[in-house]
Amino acid sequence: MRLTHSLSLLFCGLSLSQSAPAIDDRNETIRFATFNIAMGLESEGELYKRLESGEDPALRKVAAVIQKVRPDVLLLNEFDSFELDSALLFINNYLDKPQSGNAAIDYAHALNGAVNTGADSGMDLNGNGKLGEPEDAWGFGRFPGQYGMMVLSRYPLKLQRSFRMFKWSDMPDARVPLNPDGSHWYPEAISKQLRLSSKNHWDIEVTIDGQTIHFLASHPTPPVFDGPEDRNGARNHDEIRLWADYVDPARSAYIYDDSGIQGGLPGNAKFIIAGDLNADPVDGDSSVNAIGQLLDHPKINAGCVPLSDGSEEASREQGGKNLQQQGNPASDTGDFNDKYTGNMRIDYVLPSATLDVAGCGVFWPASNQEGHDLTDVSDHHLVWLDINL
Repeated sequence: MRLTHSLSLLFCGLSLSQSAPAIDDRNETIRFATFNIAMGLESEGELYKRLESGEDPALRKVAAVIQKVRPDVLLLNEFDSFELDSALLFINNYLDKPQSGNAAIDYAHALNGAVNTGADSGMDLNGNGKLGEPEDAWGFGRFPGQYGMMVLSRYPLKLQRSFRMFKWSDMPDARVPLNPDGSHWYPEAISKQLRLSSKNHWDIEVTIDGQTIHFLASHPTPPVFDGPEDRNGARNHDEIRLWADYVDPARSAYIYDDSGIQGGLPGNAKFIIAGDLNADPVDGDSSVNAIGQLLDHPKINAGCVPLSDGSEEASREQGGKNLQQQGNPASDTGDFNDKYTGNMRIDYVLPSATLDVAGCGVFWPASNQEGHDLTDVSDHHLVWLDINL
């Protein structure tokens, strides 16, 4: 069965089972995770073909990582395509089959949907006098749905709210990209229409033994590939800020979702913010305090910093830009060009202060550890967080 819908309206959820596992099956510990699998492919439909084959080497490695870490709720960034059968194909053709000696893993629920990447704005967003280019989409993309998102879960999911249409200019005191002379980089006609979310911001309700946790998923734009106006750095900062404001009732009144409903979460809500947020606490090109908006937030418990032996080893052995960085290399989650960028911490799973954290980590085994052969599947590494309910 192949489902086709308008991407502007589509949100697909699937349930393969009416029953969810009891919490006791995991000793009351639930694992949430995020993984940028770097499957934002160049051609529309390419991922579908790879999913259908069941034999794609990269997807088999991605499945092996998931099977080894075994998260209960998982956000996948850079998963092209928003058709319901894409989730089914990944589950049936890869996750339901043992990979690299790991036991199959069963996800009864999945959710994916429309994003801004590749959705043409009809305007010249990059200011080069041309229309219809990837940079002229609401979020950079060569086709609709490139670099999309998908959530897999052992527990029931419900898309509570989506913020794809929220306009950047409607954020009070938003960061404004400026020319060297202090004028606005974006013409007024564009700035009034520009959407904030480069992909989407999703508030997904996860129901676990009668309790609700808001899984807040996003993938802000990288703060690079721009000029002195820092338009991508400013957008990255404010995409992160949207969640910082959303979880605080004193700051969220201005926010509206794609249904027109205003406001954010109630003050006592349980939530987890997850995704490739493209901002390191110390290093890199993100705007000042971009990720600090979450790490220092009074309603967020960022005390458990995920670490790995592999990231520390990689930083030491790769050298280059890594030797100039100030952050703890053991907390890196991304492995990037050592000449220009270096490795950084940019993937996060951050719980609300209302949750009991049991542990966290990064799947980045060192060369002498089991699973190291899987770490080259993406330039990002899976980050996980365990909570007790």
